[in-house]
Amino acid sequence: MSAITVIILVLYFAIENFVIEKKPWLPECTPVYIQYFVKFFIIGVTVLVVAVPEGLPLAVTISLAYSVKKMMKDNNLVRHLDACETMGNATAICSDKTGTLTTNRMTVVQAYVGDTHYKEIPDSDALPAKTLDLMIHSISINSAYTTKILPPDKDGGLPRQVGNKTECGLLGFILDLKRDYQPIRDQIPEEKLYKVYTFNSVRKSMSTVTKLPNGSFRMYSKGASEIVLKKCSHILNAVGDPRIFRPRDRDEMVKKVIEPMACEGLRTICIGYRDFPASPEPDWDNENDIVTDLTCICVVGIEDPVRPEVPEAIRKCQRAGITVRMVTGDNINTARAIAIKCGIIHPGEDFLCIDGKEFNRRIRNEKGEVEQERIDKVWPKLRVLARSSPTDKHTLVKGIIDSTQVGQRQVVAVTGDGTNDGPALKKADVGFAMGIAGTDVAKEASDIILTDDNFSSIVKAVMWGRNVYDSISKFLQFQLTVNVVAVIVAFTGACITQDSPLKAVQMLWVNLIMDTFASLALATEPPTESLLMRRPYGRNKPLISRTMMKNILGHGIYQLIIIFTLLFAGEQIFNIDSGRNAPLHAPASEHYTIIFNTFVMMQLFNEINARKIHGERNVFDGIFRNPIFCSIVLGTLGIQIVIVQFGGKPFSCSPLDVDKWLWCLFLGFGELLWGQVISTIPKNSLKFLKGAGQLTHKDEMPEEEMNEDAEEIDHSERELRRGQILWFRGLNRIQTQIRVVKAFRSSLYEGLEKPESKSSIHNFMTHPEFRIEDSQPHIPLIDDTDIEEDAALKQNSSQPSSPNKNNNAIDSGINLTTDTSKSASSSSPGSPLHSLETSL
Repeated sequence: MSAITVIILVLYFAIENFVIEKKPWLPECTPVYIQYFVKFFIIGVTVLVVAVPEGLPLAVTISLAYSVKKMMKDNNLVRHLDACETMGNATAICSDKTGTLTTNRMTVVQAYVGDTHYKEIPDSDALPAKTLDLMIHSISINSAYTTKILPPDKDGGLPRQVGNKTECGLLGFILDLKRDYQPIRDQIPEEKLYKVYTFNSVRKSMSTVTKLPNGSFRMYSKGASEIVLKKCSHILNAVGDPRIFRPRDRDEMVKKVIEPMACEGLRTICIGYRDFPASPEPDWDNENDIVTDLTCICVVGIEDPVRPEVPEAIRKCQRAGITVRMVTGDNINTARAIAIKCGIIHPGEDFLCIDGKEFNRRIRNEKGEVEQERIDKVWPKLRVLARSSPTDKHTLVKGIIDSTQVGQRQVVAVTGDGTNDGPALKKADVGFAMGIAGTDVAKEASDIILTDDNFSSIVKAVMWGRNVYDSISKFLQFQLTVNVVAVIVAFTGACITQDSPLKAVQMLWVNLIMDTFASLALATEPPTESLLMRRPYGRNKPLISRTMMKNILGHGIYQLIIIFTLLFAGEQIFNIDSGRNAPLHAPASEHYTIIFNTFVMMQLFNEINARKIHGERNVFDGIFRNPIFCSIVLGTLGIQIVIVQFGGKPFSCSPLDVDKWLWCLFLGFGELLWGQVISTIPKNSLKFLKGAGQLTHKDEMPEEEMNEDAEEIDHSERELRRGQILWFRGLNRIQTQIRVVKAFRSSLYEGLEKPESKSSIHNFMTHPEFRIEDSQPHIPLIDDTDIEEDAALKQNSSQPSSPNKNNNAIDSGINLTTDTSKSASSSSPGSPLHSLETSL
């Protein structure tokens, strides 16, 4: 556009002066002509500067940086800047339970001791002395010694829990029984512990072995009740003596004790012990034989209250079109009860609550491989995944992201606090790590850290993410309007009058208004609750919607009508001298000053219109909650007054009187009135806008774009697998070459027909640990440089390729038979065997 403007101006000047008026090129006039050409060049550069929306990157950066700063106050520490905007389009949140949905302040509220189910904490006198002693020793010793209950910081406050919260709840149980755990720990310090089987997500229990004074050993164990009870063969009765604990007794206990506790939202923990003789000493490394044949001491129910603000936060998410799923390691009944309290599931709805074992049964085939089709049948209705491992969480997240069952690709956010949650946090579109309970590995793998471990902070992150998107859209709506009008005015005015109505310095001031100031004003709008009243935009939605396009065109038409009216009839309206066709160094005219001033006033009032991008009528709603916006608008108005009244020749301005200032303000204020007219026009009635803001028809779209989400490859995952793929490729090629050599030596070509031979180097790929499983399109195991060679191999192949995917020789079409004619042709100079032989 700028080049065309310069060319038209030069041709217009040359034709008018040297063709029509037939003026000769006089040497003494050359400096004057050069000044004209420089002026035309400056106008062209000005059009270029105004036409390029260079303020968009600035607006995006300011919006993200401002949001990140403000999110810190909402307990969101953003580590990756782009995660802020991505969170605005989240469609699913897979959240932990403990500490995120609940307060993570564990308290034992029920207990099953000595064949009695206590609904409240019993008195220590009511318990058998032997059972009480074993229980206190088991809890005190079989817990991390860093876990403690400390006095409250303030008078009347709750005791402080330091360390693992579940163990804190058990230690609090000892204190409620009017006993103390510290003397036992002092008697048996941590360094005297004989063997410790730490808790992990696989065994879901913890065991500690101590050596008794008589030389024998005693192991204390605690963990998930249904898991530990399966390892119990005895249980302490009402007087503290062990009795046989049969499977039917366990089933009855699960039905009458554990399930009622879990249905009340309690986490059930079983505590047991086992004695070992001094001689022979057991093989402590054989954990399966050690942690078995236990004697159950008691089962306790630990309450972790739901955070009071969580139900409302989840309700906001659901209203915003975000599905919340609970992924926890707790019992299925406990998880379901907590999910009901949080509002994740509601009675009568069609939802799915399953545990990790059932989840894996549904998504894996007979070979134990995860199938995307099976996951697609589970995840849409899944709301609670209980007794899940970190691997289950990663599988669920990957399955939702890779799914093509719904139109838009799902944007998944995940919370995690453990080291094993790293893969899931990395795989998710947005990973949230716990700032209080999270490990360093989880924080490094995350995009955002929740400094308060609270689910409601995730909802604030969603709000800020959507606000970033809307802020960028507001800026685009404003800037494109200015761009369109300024370019058309400069281009048309220059072509008709040989001079731009807006001078170069004036254009730069307008560019400063619409770039720097507008990005600051519109990108710092605070979020409102109304952002959570709509569904996510989706990954494929264009940034400029049809409503925005209607506003851009509508306000552009209004401004062009006003500017061109002032340009060609302004001198008659205001009874002033015309500024058109002025000499080269003529002083600034009131005519062009009125055009410039009116143009700036219209931009100022249109900046207020740009605050709303969804067709809202009240453009002043919440304007005073953004002091930056108000300051920039008033500051710009003040600077404009100074430029017009005192800018003089540098700004090509002539001072205006009060009447002309009022007219400029009135025409600018008309933008607000015209904005109401535009809001009245339904976008569906504008036929030419029906294609704006939406994707084209499927028949017109390239297949690659239609399958963009379905075929999206995780590049970070590709990098992680690159070394493994290269390893496989090298082994495959070595195997191919070895087979070819053997074929030539022994003339027994059918060896290549047996890829399942046990002597095959690459048979290890059938082992599940080495199998590359990915629902994305597989990365080829052949270099791009081998394409020509592969084509030659396929042309020379005489048989269909073998189904064995692990043999590049067979896949590429090298099929050796005992047919002499074929073998002769295969070893000819142009054959693939000849090329392989040469390479060998």
